Amino acid sequence: MKGATLVALAATIGNFLQGWDNATIAGAMIYINKDMNLPTSVQGLVVAMSLIGATVITTCSGPISDWLGRRPMLILSSVMYFLSGLIMLWSPNVYVLCLARLLDGFGAGLAVTLVPVYISETAPPEIRGQLNTLPQFLGSGGMFLSYCMVFVMSLSDAPSWRGMLGVLSIPSLVYLFFTVFYLPESPRWLVSKGRMDEAKRVLQQLCGREDVTDEMALLVEGLDIGGEKTLEDLLVTLDDHEALETVNEDGQMRLLGTHENQSYIARPIPEQQSSMFLRSRHGSLANQSMILKDPLVDLFGSLHEKMPEAGGGNTRSGIFPHFGSMFSTNADAPHGKPAHWEKDVESQFNKDHDDYATDDNAADDDSDNDLRSPLMSRQTTSMDKDMIPHPTGGSTLSMRRHSTLTGETNMGIGGGWHMGYRYDNGEYKRYYLKEDGGESRRGSIISLPGGGHDGGSYIHASALVSKSVLGPKSIHGSAMVPPEKTAPTGPLWSALLEPGVKRALVVGVGIQILQQFSGINGVLYYTPQILERAGVDILLSSFGLSSISASFLISGLTTLLMLPSIVVAMRLMDVSGRRALLLWTIPVLILSLIVLVISELVHISKVVNAALSTACVILYFCFFVMGYGPIPNILCSEIFPTRVRGLCIAICAMVFWIGDIIVTYSLPVLLSSIGLVGVFIIYGAVCVISWIFVYMKVPETKGMPLEVITDYFAFGAQAQASAPSKDI
Repeated sequence: MKGATLVALAATIGNFLQGWDNATIAGAMIYINKDMNLPTSVQGLVVAMSLIGATVITTCSGPISDWLGRRPMLILSSVMYFLSGLIMLWSPNVYVLCLARLLDGFGAGLAVTLVPVYISETAPPEIRGQLNTLPQFLGSGGMFLSYCMVFVMSLSDAPSWRGMLGVLSIPSLVYLFFTVFYLPESPRWLVSKGRMDEAKRVLQQLCGREDVTDEMALLVEGLDIGGEKTLEDLLVTLDDHEALETVNEDGQMRLLGTHENQSYIARPIPEQQSSMFLRSRHGSLANQSMILKDPLVDLFGSLHEKMPEAGGGNTRSGIFPHFGSMFSTNADAPHGKPAHWEKDVESQFNKDHDDYATDDNAADDDSDNDLRSPLMSRQTTSMDKDMIPHPTGGSTLSMRRHSTLTGETNMGIGGGWHMGYRYDNGEYKRYYLKEDGGESRRGSIISLPGGGHDGGSYIHASALVSKSVLGPKSIHGSAMVPPEKTAPTGPLWSALLEPGVKRALVVGVGIQILQQFSGINGVLYYTPQILERAGVDILLSSFGLSSISASFLISGLTTLLMLPSIVVAMRLMDVSGRRALLLWTIPVLILSLIVLVISELVHISKVVNAALSTACVILYFCFFVMGYGPIPNILCSEIFPTRVRGLCIAICAMVFWIGDIIVTYSLPVLLSSIGLVGVFIIYGAVCVISWIFVYMKVPETKGMPLEVITDYFAFGAQAQASAPSKDI
């Protein structure tokens, strides 16, 4: 995780530069207006040029990043920042200044759009929300340092707005250095291009360990879009059925893990026990009593519910403590051991063990860049040599039980999720598994009814089942089908019509546009003017500061207060979750705007009104950066499939920047026409609509691997579509 954290920190320098520029232009506009005597409309244009640039670059940044990769686009972002800083330092007139602002918008657009995607694709699910809050933290940190610089320069007799804006080129050089010499390419993008060997090396760097078999398998499975999916309730335990091949007469089946020493025995849960789990989950999809609420919200919510303890059953803890992290392997056992489904399938269907030696030799000749080589090739290890062959092909099972129950190395696909495979009717079925009940049921075991075997202790797990990208068994054993053969062959735009993708776009586009029309960026750009008009000079007159310098100081202190709020958000993002943070912070935004309006309408005294206005603005900023600031970008980077993530992000980001342009360009006009009261009434109304939208449409995604999130979107949309005609 250390590697992923350092990579995220380096990538978010681009957001630091965006925050720096936002604050700098807010302060510099006062001096630009004095120097050039610009009309109100041109003032708005100077600020909005960067937003226009961001919108223009966003329209193509997603598809290009899907084509060329995430890293080259981040390098281009750093170059644009550097060039814009140099040109703003020189700009002799407003036309050159607008050109520089356009280039600056190119850099900001690439960073804001792709940094959350990059972090989501490189971060473990357990800390993905925390790391994806870093852009908000560094952006606010950049704003604070920039306001400090502008405040100090405002104390001089002749502040230089060119110097304020030109300083941007210095930190942009640091960003350029890290993007060129440190940041790796996204492993998910590498897998989507079939560059498996490179993806494996990047994952090893990010995870800090050699064994990344689970992660590699997950990334390959994430290449599929859509497809038929089902949700099942299972009772799952370690593999202690040495004679079980696929499915026995009791309905028990073997799920093959991604490691050779990993296998599960699963059995569909009896219907009478499933009623309080699966039926409630399915019922949330079919229930249309609340017409406007998306059933997908309840589906995702059920995955995070703390279910009650099972009444009775064996409470033996020898299995479960390791289930949450994918059955730990022995520390002395070789890691990076490839998946054993090939061996199991061959032994079950061919009963020809002599073929394995031939396959092993052939595997050595496979290219390291072949998709199946990191996952499917078999290697002989000292542990294999010590095992006694078993006539049924289950020679490793007796030792597997001991090696997987002890040790320190945790495996899994992240967030307590696990992946298994079952060979069925000539193809592999993929199972995304998660134990129902989360942390509250740790240690509880459900005894399998009628289980007369020795290892009859099972845990209750939900399984999302769909067709795997593993191809059918061939003469060379099962093989991984290359991505270009498993993915849809039509244009990427056609993938936008997939029900799950369409549902995700509604969430992404909706939350982005509502975030912008809540007014945050308009308020940030014009904070000095707003606070100056609110009378902050009264508060700081005793320090001998001018109203302009005082407004810069208040703006700097406001952004400083944001930083602890963002730290709190970082702590809660993967604990309380994205949805919960939005539902709790948006009401505070509404309340602060209401009080701000009242303070403008009801005159108490100059000092009291100025203090109340300043406190409301600070409160608004602090709670915004805890929820509505970082979460829309986090959600948009999580809910789209790998193959169209860049394209979908581009659509959401384009809506983001168009909304930003409208808000920023219109704010000076609104301030002069309807005043602060009218502006904040509009923003408050949008915040009310935002809360309703979040409650009705936005699901909880904390701790879920990206591939699992997109599969659940697809399943939820598919299940709801069939609800009117079929009882799901």
